[in-house]
Formats: sequence, C-alpha cells, structure tokens
Amino acid sequence: MTAIHHLTCEYQINPIGIGVTAPRLSWRMVSEQRGARQTAYQIRAAADPDMHTILWDTGKVVSDQSAHIPYAGPALTSGERVYWQARLWDDTDTESAWSEPAFFEMGLLHESDWQAEWITPDWDEDTSQSQPQPVLRRAFQLNGAVKSARVYATALGLYELRLNGQRVGDAVLTPGWTAYEKRLQVQTYDVTGLLREGDNAIGALLGDGWYRGWLGFEGNRNTYGDRLALLLQLVVAYADGRTEVVSTDTHWRATTGPIRMSDIYMGETYNAQMELPGWDTPGYDDSAWRGARLYAHGKQMLIPQVGPYVKRHEELKPAQIILTPAGETVLDFGQNMVGWVRITAQGPAGATLTLRHAEVLDQQGNLYVANLRTAKQTIQYTFKGDGVETYEPRFTFMGFRYVGVEGWSGSTTLEAARDAFTGVVVHSDIPPTGTFECSNPLINQLQHNIVWGQKGNFVDVPTDCPQRDERLGWTGDAQVFIRTACFNRDVALFFTKWLADLAAEQHPNGGVPMVIPDAMKRSPMGRMAGGSAAWADAATICPWTIYLCYGDRRILEQQYASMKAWVEYMRGQAGERYLWTTGFHFGDWLDYRGRGGFDAAPITDKELIASAFFAYSTSLVQQAAEVLGKTEEAAEYADLLGKIRAAFNAEFVSANGRVGSNSQSSYVLALHFDLLPEKLRQKAADRLAEEVRKFGYHLTTGFVGTPYLCHVLSRFGHTDLAYELLNQETFPSWLYPVKMGATTIWERWDGIKPDGTFQDVGMNSFNHYAYGAIGDWMYRVVVGIDAGEAGYRHTVIAPRPGGGLTYARAALNTIYGELRSGWELSEAGLRLRVSVPANTRATVRIPAGKLAQVTESGQPLKQATGILASRIRGGVAEIEIGAGAYDFASTGLTLSQAMANVRHVAGRLDMGSNLRDLLADERAKAILVKHVGEQALQANIPPWVGDQSLDALARMMPHILTPDTLKAIQADLAAL
Repeated sequence: MTAIHHLTCEYQINPIGIGVTAPRLSWRMVSEQRGARQTAYQIRAAADPDMHTILWDTGKVVSDQSAHIPYAGPALTSGERVYWQARLWDDTDTESAWSEPAFFEMGLLHESDWQAEWITPDWDEDTSQSQPQPVLRRAFQLNGAVKSARVYATALGLYELRLNGQRVGDAVLTPGWTAYEKRLQVQTYDVTGLLREGDNAIGALLGDGWYRGWLGFEGNRNTYGDRLALLLQLVVAYADGRTEVVSTDTHWRATTGPIRMSDIYMGETYNAQMELPGWDTPGYDDSAWRGARLYAHGKQMLIPQVGPYVKRHEELKPAQIILTPAGETVLDFGQNMVGWVRITAQGPAGATLTLRHAEVLDQQGNLYVANLRTAKQTIQYTFKGDGVETYEPRFTFMGFRYVGVEGWSGSTTLEAARDAFTGVVVHSDIPPTGTFECSNPLINQLQHNIVWGQKGNFVDVPTDCPQRDERLGWTGDAQVFIRTACFNRDVALFFTKWLADLAAEQHPNGGVPMVIPDAMKRSPMGRMAGGSAAWADAATICPWTIYLCYGDRRILEQQYASMKAWVEYMRGQAGERYLWTTGFHFGDWLDYRGRGGFDAAPITDKELIASAFFAYSTSLVQQAAEVLGKTEEAAEYADLLGKIRAAFNAEFVSANGRVGSNSQSSYVLALHFDLLPEKLRQKAADRLAEEVRKFGYHLTTGFVGTPYLCHVLSRFGHTDLAYELLNQETFPSWLYPVKMGATTIWERWDGIKPDGTFQDVGMNSFNHYAYGAIGDWMYRVVVGIDAGEAGYRHTVIAPRPGGGLTYARAALNTIYGELRSGWELSEAGLRLRVSVPANTRATVRIPAGKLAQVTESGQPLKQATGILASRIRGGVAEIEIGAGAYDFASTGLTLSQAMANVRHVAGRLDMGSNLRDLLADERAKAILVKHVGEQALQANIPPWVGDQSLDALARMMPHILTPDTLKAIQADLAAL
C-alpha cells in the first residue's frame, strides 16, 4: 500500500511565524514495494482544517518531485494560516489516499504590521559592566472568549516571556544572534491556551546576551548597543470575530529582579531573596515599579524567525563527585557538554552557592580554568531559605564537564549530588539525522565526540568553542565541518539563517569577515582578516553543501550573489596572474609542524592555499550557475577556473608531480580541488602517501587540509593509508584525544600532552569541532553513503571495508526518508545490507571479480526484484537498484583478505601501537625485552618518545630496531 507521511513546510512540521512568502512543501512516500516511485502528485491548500475553503489546487501534476515544491496559491498575508494536504500516484498509476492535513502560518511580514513600539526601562545605566537585569510587565483585560492568540516578540538583548504566571514557549536565548543591525529575528508564540477572559498579565525578563554583554577576545562590551529593549505585539482573535492588540508602549512597568548579573561569558548571579512573587500574574501591585519609555530604534531589520530555536535537550546527572587536592568539591558529569546546571537544593537565607565550570582537571586533579582566559563561567545563587529551591540560568551558557561547588550545605555523597544538580544540555534544535557505528570502540567514541562537539558548538551560530571568551561564528571552522554536520544533524535551516547573515555582513568589495555575525568588525584584527582564504570561502562551500545534502536549490538562489561577490573579490586580489599572493591568511591553521627530536614537517605555503581556494570557489560558483540555469556565467567561471589552474601548476607544481613545499596539505588541496593535470595526479597522490608513511603514519595537516586528507588517499588508491590515519592512536591523530579520555573534539591535536601538561593556555579548547570533519569520510567511505544527486534523490552506496573493521553501519534520514548501509566481513565474504527510501534509487558498489560472486537475499542478481542493472567494473560489482531493503553478499572480499594489508588496528597491540602502551602490557614488554634487551630499551629509547609507534621509532633508531628485529617483534605481537 502506498501512502504519504511526514509533511513538512520549509523543513518544519506545522510551523508558525514563518517569513517565506512562497514556502516549499515536502512529503515522504511510504511503500513496501521494491522500486516504488512517485509518478504524479496533487496538492491542495485551504483556509480551514476541514479543507472546505480551497485556496489552491494543483490538480494532478505528472512529476516525481516530492520535495521543495513552492506554494503557488494566493499571496500570503501576515498571520495567515494555510492548511494543506497531498496525494500521489505510484509507478502502477495507483492513487494514494489524501494525507492528513498539515498547516503553516505566516509571521508578521511587513514593518507596517507592527503597532508595538520599542520600550526600555525608564532609567539610565553604566553598561561598562553587567547590571541587574530588567523585568517588565503589563496588566490588561480581555472582554470575551478567545478563539486564538499570537505573541510576536523580539528584543535588543535576550528575553524570556511570561504570561499569567506561565513561561511562554520552550525556546531559550531568544531572539538568538544575528547581524542585528540588518537582521533581527521575531519569534511567534501560540498563547491561546494561556489567556483568560477578564484580567491578564504579560511580562518579560531581559538579559545582556550577545547584544551588549562581553563579546570577543578583545574585551569589548556594548557591541551592538547599550540599551536593552523589548518589542512585543499580542494579537487576540475573539470567538465573535473581533480582534484586539496588546503591545509594548508606555503603559508597561519596569524594575530589576533577582538576576543581578547575566553574561554569555561570565555566567549569572541570582539572588532568590529578591524574587518578585506573582509579578507575572494579574493583580500584582507594581505601583512601586518604574515606568517604561519608548526607545528610538527602527523596525526595518525585523524578520520572522529563520533558524531553529535554541532549546534544552538531554539532562545529565553527575557521574562522580571528587574532592580535589585543593580541597574543592567537584562534580564530574562524565561528558564535556554545553548548557548549564539546574540546582534543586536548600540552604539558609542569604547563603550563596557558587558553581565554577571547567572542561578538564589539571595534572594535580584540580579544576582547570586557565584556558577560559577572561571568561568566568560562574553561577552564583543566593538562597531565600524557603525549603527546596529550584533554579537554572536564563541568559548564559557554559562549556564544561566538571563543576566546582562552593557553599553547598548538602551531603557530599554522589546520591545527594545527583538529587541536587542536573546538567542541562542546550543547543539549537537540530534533530539527529545520522548514526554511525563500527566494530572498533575507539572509533565509535570518536563519532560520539564529533556529535557532542557539534551539539555544543551549534548554539544558534556555528561557533569555534563554547567556553572561553570567544564563542564566535568562525567561518573557517564552519566550512571545514559542514558536510559532517549535515550527516549528523538536520542543519538546513541552521545554515540558511547563518548564511543570510554572512551575505548581510559581506563587505561591499565582496570580502567576507572571519566571524559571522561580525562581532569584530570594529577591531583591527577583524578588519585585517576580512577575506582570509579558506575562512571566507564559507561563502561558497556552505551553500553548495546545503544544496548537495538537501536538494535545496533556493539556498543557491539566495546566496548566489554572495558566492559570486566572494570569487570576484579573489579575482581582484589575484589580478592577471590568477594567483592570490596578497593579504592576510590564517593558512593551514594549527597544522603539525614537528617538534624536538623529529624532522620538522614542512609548512604549507599560504599563497598556495589562497590560490587553491580561489580555484575551488570558482568551480563552485560555476556549478551553482549551471544549476540555476545561468549558462553564460557558468561558461565565464569555467574559463576563469582554467586560467587559475594553469597559473597554479606553473607556480606550485613540478614536472614530476611535486606540489609546493611537499607538505601533506599541499597535495591534498591540489588533488581534492582537481587542480593538477590528469597525468600528474597519481604521482602527486603517491607522494602524499609517502609523506604519510614518512611521518610514521601520522597526519601533519591543520584546519585546511584535514577535512580532505582521507578522501584524497581513498580516491587515489591509498584507502589502506587512510585507515592507518584513522586507526592512529599517537599524536597527532584523531584517536590520540580519545585515548586521553576526550568526550568531544579538541582544538589542538595535543591539547593535553602525553605527560599530562597542557598546550598553549591562550588557545586550548577541548570542544572544537573542526577536526571532527573526519566524520564525513567515515560516512562516505567507510560505510559508503554518498549523494549521487543533490538531496540523495540518487545515492551511491560504495563502502570500502578496511582498517581491521569487521563491521560498519550507518543510517541517514534524508528529505526522502531513511537511508541505510551496513556491512559485515567474515571468511564467507562480505555482507552488505542496504535500505533506500521510496521515490529514490541507488547505485551499489561491492567488491567482486564477477557478478556470479554476488547474491541478493540468497538469489542471483538476475533473479532478484528491484535490480535495475548490474555490471562489473574494475573489480567491483556495480548494481543499480530502486527503493527498498536489500541484502547483498559477495565472496569477492573475505575477512582474511581485508586484514592482509592492515598494519595497525586501534586498540590492538601491534607495530602501530605506541611504545608507552606496549611497555604497559607485560606480555608486549617481554617481547621488546626479548628482542631489544632491557638495557638497550632503557639506555637508547628515552621516555619522551613514548607516544611514538615502533615503526616510527625504527626510522629514528635503525641501529636499535633493525629490519630483522622489527620483523621478529611483529611476529610475536601478532601471536598475542
């Protein structure tokens, strides 16, 4: 039976308060039939849920499109609600039933819709420091039964609304962070159920937030203004057809309350003795309060909410309670998280409970806060002394795993701590879409760390880190991670909102600020770094990735002018040489540059990086122009790309395939961006592979090269080396932090060094998602899920088993439905189970020398249903399939064959293990003593090389670890 479900409008189920005037409608087809596809659809829209007053009816449209279909009915008006439903015809021309009606509702679309005025408390403040946070209220009457009611609200600063004693909505940190001068989001709330006939009261709490709090690492406050203000319009529709509006004006009252200080970086100070019981209810006496005055601030920048709301998500309890050497009680939540702690405790009136937040403990086991720089991340709560009290912050968030507690009068048992303190995880409402799992627990922990790093740094903007005095929307971090982000979570609206801010903040000459929103536009560094290669290329990479992952053509339409302006900026910088050799660039940020005792890794030339990204962004604009039907511009940028490639090769590439300084990133960029002539590509890739081996199977890439490194190795026949890098456990590697106990991705490869000391205190975040970009390779290569067409309308499923893994599986919730790929290796061969959503198709590639080696559900391919075509190509069976679940098996690759060339498996003692792990295992240590001698070990291999593998040490000390010795050690370790 064929049906329709999961109706969405602009990626949301039944959204209210949207601002898109031609909202796009999508649905998913449900069918148990293999190969099921849609051949036609019909949409109808109505003004009522019973679908009687039809506004728009497409009739039967012969099309297989089921995503992003624009509403084309009568022009939509502010506050209008439209109900809609759809039905489809499948490939047998069978008609489905109509779906259940869904709806969308518009926000306020025009400045003229506003009757409300901006108001601010009627007092003056010294905002060089955080002040007690304002509380505003207004009492009003309703003289009839309420049919429906909406609040439209926003603020300069942060706000929380209250209505008749109840919190309005579940979003936090509203209105979020945007380019406030040009784009300020308005939130819409359905408050029908909170109102009553007769007396009512509405109120708001305000906080400094990003608007006027501390912002950036240069000690700035009042970045966007020094007055907090509220704009609110309550529209009430009575059952008898009347409408009434209650809005912000001079009838509102203002005072300060228990929030004595709140700041994104510093935390929050709350005095419960200063609470105002009943202040948000009718009948409260506010005669002692001050007034509210009108604030002269425009409304031209107001836009209905675009991005997903920031909300509370998981809750964590302390995993252990620690008494540190410094005598401090510390709660360990077991996970580096972002959000805050909810307190449920009691204490004497006037007693203050202080919470200090940190990501790690130092070598002595004390709370480590030096890496926070000037950020305090401190909560102070003063008890009112009235039994058990509950409090959680409103206008701040912290990045932490450990919480130091001072002033707690409760029992210092774990049970008591779990009753009193709850970690509340806070991030943008980006639903999970992808899962990844394999047979190696260390790699699974890496995936866990990637996901938690993403959640913690997607708090309304894609930040670099969530804890120190920074937390900015760094463009470079966002673009290197965005493809991984699209696998893990639904980030379409998140990046739609952020990219609109990028376009709004873009300089007139096309340059792109290093952070979005541009909180550093007035600082010398911000002006200097506006237009840095790889960072500013977020202008092209991010919209193209959203198009590719969600089939979202409109994002290209909206961002095309911005994409093009950035490429034209680079063209102007490069001039007629077509090489970008001027200006400030971050380069391959935080790359590995060697250290004492090793050959120094070469640094990738910044001019090479800039010119490579000039080419890459040009290619993306060319492709975007083709998608949008701009054929002349596509041809223009294709011509420009050819000139850049020629200049790049003349400047940076030798005749025998050496690129730039011979660094890993030099080869990675040249190969991933297709800059080299075909005849040199394999040579260059082989040179890259040799560089990986030369550095002991370690990467030396930074932010720029790391996302593409394993992709390039796999593409050019070195998948085994890509797995070696994934399995590497010693610094620098992805698993080194995992082995050191990380629960999120670190900013630096060695944030904590092997001896337990810390990296540079001035820049050492333990929650920094950029290096988590390896997740993209894990999904696309290990499990083999890749978009053959934008939005996964056609998927390529081509897993490449290796690295000692015996199984790997992943799922991805696409706009068409859930896509799955999972493989298992045994001596019988490879089993690959695949599930493809209805109305899509896939190309499956599985190792096989001939088609007879491959079966589906135990049947030869020719007898299986849903198989559209099959062929052998280069030792791989290539099978075209329609929608449905499939179970393939191939004898073309067995577990023994897959393991034959595996040098190291993470978590196993072998030649790729570090010396420290080998010496810690009595069996492995005995093998080393047997072949090297205990005296030789002590005399010739100093402790500082303990984090290096045996084969890396052999290149340093060939007189101790000879080839014959290594071979003997390898054989004995294998026997373990």
